[in-house]
Amino acid sequence: MAQFQLDNIDRIILASLTSNARKPYLEIARECGISGAAIHQRVHKLEENGVITGSRLMVKPQALGLGVCVFINITLSETGKYREVIDRLRKIPEVVECHFVTGKYSLLVKVFCQNNEELIKVIIKDFQTIPYIESTDTVIVLDTAFERPLLVKGNSK
Repeated sequence: MAQFQLDNIDRIILASLTSNARKPYLEIARECGISGAAIHQRVHKLEENGVITGSRLMVKPQALGLGVCVFINITLSETGKYREVIDRLRKIPEVVECHFVTGKYSLLVKVFCQNNEELIKVIIKDFQTIPYIESTDTVIVLDTAFERPLLVKGNSK
């Protein structure tokens, strides 16, 4: 797949929308010095080319009673079976991210639970019953220093 070439206006649009996905197109248009219709067309083109893959509303996990965040490193007994393991992990609602990684482990997953008791159940009931998971190494998050969307650099006019 050929890489889509972004110009400076595309970068300004992306920077604006990643910092506030609800920002009105007319406001972005004023920043870029072009029409709202042109912004709409550019956003549509960015979506068609896979640069923008959607938009999300971020919910604070603690507001939903999810007080425990962990990262679980997974070692597989057969790395060639990672897709099967990922398919099973995708069905666990507490798993919010899954990455196939290099290094000592095969997979890195992010999990949110209400408390440590729920985490224990998820590890025993869900993770330990998945074939090809050889071992897990769980890291409990004590505090999240910061989270941010992907930084898109653009020069405003």
